[in-house]
Parts: sequence; C-alpha cells; structure tokens
Amino acid sequence: MCAIVGVINSQDAAKTAYYALFSMQHRGQEASGISACDNGEILTHKGKGLVTEVFNESSLKTLKGDMAIGHNRYATAGKNSGNDSQPIAANYSLGQISVVHNGNLVNKDEVRGALIDEGAIFQSNMDTENIVHLIARNHSPHLQERITAALDKILGAYCLLVQSRHKIFAIRDKYGVRPLSLGRLKDGGYIVASETCAFDLVEATFIRDVRPGEMLVFENGEDEFESIQLFEPEPRICAFEYIYFARPDSVVEGKSVYDVRKKMGAALARQSKIKADFVVPVPDSGVPAALGYANESGIPFELAIVRNHYVGRTFIEPTQELRNLKVKLKLNPMSEVLKGKSVVVVDDSIVRGTTSKKIVELLRHAGAKEIHFRVACPELKFPERYGIDTPSFAELISANKTCDEVCKYIGADTLEFLEIDDLVKSIGDEREYSLVSFDGNYFIK
Repeated sequence: MCAIVGVINSQDAAKTAYYALFSMQHRGQEASGISACDNGEILTHKGKGLVTEVFNESSLKTLKGDMAIGHNRYATAGKNSGNDSQPIAANYSLGQISVVHNGNLVNKDEVRGALIDEGAIFQSNMDTENIVHLIARNHSPHLQERITAALDKILGAYCLLVQSRHKIFAIRDKYGVRPLSLGRLKDGGYIVASETCAFDLVEATFIRDVRPGEMLVFENGEDEFESIQLFEPEPRICAFEYIYFARPDSVVEGKSVYDVRKKMGAALARQSKIKADFVVPVPDSGVPAALGYANESGIPFELAIVRNHYVGRTFIEPTQELRNLKVKLKLNPMSEVLKGKSVVVVDDSIVRGTTSKKIVELLRHAGAKEIHFRVACPELKFPERYGIDTPSFAELISANKTCDEVCKYIGADTLEFLEIDDLVKSIGDEREYSLVSFDGNYFIK
C-alpha cells in the first residue's frame, strides 16, 4: 500500500517528489524518504514519521539534482523501524543504486534464505532489500539486464522504481495489482507516482498508466523514454484501491475513485431496502459511498460524525491498542443531530470489527435510536498477501463469524455488506480484479 514517486529531468526533483509524497501520505505514515542524484552522486534522506516530520527546508536543500525517487512506508513486510524505511540505497559493482517498492513479494522468505546461504548480509527486514541483493549479485555489465534477471526470481505484487546515477527504471508486475501512473511536468520532466492525486499538486499532466508487466526507462538529459513489455499482462488491479486505499480524487486505471465509491453506495441502497431518518457516513473514506446510498434511496444525507483530521488512519496503525484509542480521538458523533433518530451508517469496510464496534458505541451514547450498519464492500474472509495489512485469518472478523454474529459483536441493529458481483459492477465488469480478500483466489502463487 506504500506510495512511490519518481521524478526525472526536472529542476529541484527532490522538492517535487516531496510534494508528491505529501499528497500520497494516506498510503503510508510510518516512514518517508527521498533519494536524489546530482552530478552522478546519489544522496538519500529518510526517517520514521510523516513527510512533513522527516523533511524540512534544510534536508531538501541537500537533495540536489534533476532526478529523484521517493517513498512513504506502510509496513506489510518488515518491522516499523528506521532500518526499514525506503529508499534503499547501496554501492555495488556498477556504482550507486537506490530502490523503492510498493507491494508485497510472496516468495520473499525463500529468496532471502537463498541469498543468505550465498553470503548476503541484510541490513533490514524488508522484502525490498531482496531486490537490491539480486541486482548487486548479478554479473551483467548492464543494470537493465540485472533488473530483468532479478524480476525473474521474485513473485508477488510490486511497483518498483530503481534509480542509478543516470537512469530511473519504473516497473509494474504483470498483474498490475498496485497502481502506477505516468505524468509530464510543466518544465518538460517526467513523474511516475502511485496515484494521480500527486500530479494535481505538482501541476503535472497525466499521460497514461504504466501497463502491467511494463518497464519504463528514463535517462538523464533525454526527452524520450523507452517502454519495454517484460511480461505478458494479466491485469488484476486490487479492488481495495477503489474501496479504501486510493484518495477519492485519484483516477485508477481510468476509473474515478470518487465515482466508483458512489456507485458502491448506490448498489448497497438497491440491495438494502430499509427506512431511516438519514444516512450517516463514517468519515472520510465512507463519504462517497454514503452519498451514493442517500441519492439512490432518497434518504437524507447528514454529516452526523465529525472527524478530527489531525489523527491518522486507524486501519494502518501497527498495534490494536493504538487503533482503539484513535477511534475516539478521530470520530465524534453529534448528539444534537442523532438523538432519537434511526440512521443508516455507511462505512467502506469491516476488517477486524473493533473500529465498527467503537463507532456503534459512540453513536448509541450520542442518542441514536436505531443503527443500520451498511458496508460498501463484501465480507473480508481471506488474508490478503499482496500488500494489505491482514496477514492472518484470526484478524478478520468475517472469516470467523457469520454476518449476524458480526452484527451482534459490533452492536448494530442490522448489518449488510455489498455483494461481490455488485462491487465488480460498480468498478466496471469489463475486466478482472484482485478480489482475494473476498473470494480467496490467490492468483499469484
């Protein structure tokens, strides 16, 4: 779920990367970093925390040059430590290299074990370091060939940016599980980023999505880039990008995230005929779906829960204790609006159930008479192995309880989830998606 960005042939590339990372802060809050190349030397600054906490005017001034790559970290492999922040920069036989990665390698343990047996020494717990070692231990005189050979040994969902002293390579796995888009900056440079919302902030023009299985090669000082189709595409964009991960103002694979979420809410309303005084979104990710529900059902829309925007996203916090506290810190229901009312509460998903339980408790305390909980995605019954923080069945409430049992656990009067078919229709049923959390189809073995 991490955010990655690459900027090439653009003045103050690191500063552009900084603003792009800022706009994609929602994709990872644990650490941030940027590598920039100036006069053939790669310099890196990174650390734990938000983009604005890791960087300041002084640190950005040290990152000179017209090439840069950056990363916001969301831990799915590795630990929440300073050593596990990216980019990973290293010296090897061809010079300097820096790598950022968004996704999850399903064979990371096997690759890491083989590398250690061959004498490799690891400095972090991240699967990204596997890629650096595979590149460094190859004997080809050309970096591009080394990258291609490394990709033949890894399996999983990945978007990669590899920076050398003169080039940036942008690669997306053949399934395109995680998004990656290409844009053009006003000064003629290029930008590659996880989401198009980054382009809006830096005033870049969207060109196209990087194709599944494609490698783009950008060279310092060259206006044109090279496109190489490394693998036959088997597109399976992750449906959770539309449900939760991506910002609503992003366009993922040609689909407006905001419009898709409204369609999900409308589908929920058609599926669930219920009377209520108004529809209440769980802010902020539940707002578009709640609007769609209200528009389709004719039930008024009310912002009856106020969010404190200075608290991070509960789902991506690493410990349960922090999640429980942050629900109360983040969300405050308005008793003046809710008292004695029957409400439809729309949220984007239920993962562990703890957040939903706290929300229902807060709404009851605020005086809500009836709470009909509606979820704009199907039941999450399977661990996701391609970059989402649901590593075990034990953490997924719907893998262990029926819908009625989940309803009783969270304390709602009624509970309904969006059906898988309605989810696919809402996004667009002209293609296939990664739906492993819902159907258990692990298409990357």
